[in-house]
Amino acid sequence: MSKDSNAVKVHILDKEYLVACPDEEKDSLLSSAKFLNDKMADIRASGKVVGIDRIAVMAALNLAHDVLEAGSIDTTLLDTYGPRIQGLNKRIETALSEYKLELN
Repeated sequence: MSKDSNAVKVHILDKEYLVACPDEEKDSLLSSAKFLNDKMADIRASGKVVGIDRIAVMAALNLAHDVLEAGSIDTTLLDTYGPRIQGLNKRIETALSEYKLELN
């Protein structure tokens, strides 16, 4: 870590992470971590997604989708990553539906 950064503890789904962060960005980091934790907790509570990795991927996809829908991203990035995100989302949904069938 540089001398301008401090380790900040963030809590996401009952786990603690130390993140290097400049002092002036600490509040923003803590707000972001709380927002992410809330999104991941909502996904976990739905019972549709099992496993921390899958919950994290679904939260990332949901947040990426929200950013893209809000139009606050360069459209060239949308052209580059939009189809990839949609493909990943479809693969995750397929895997989850197959997983649910195995549980029944």
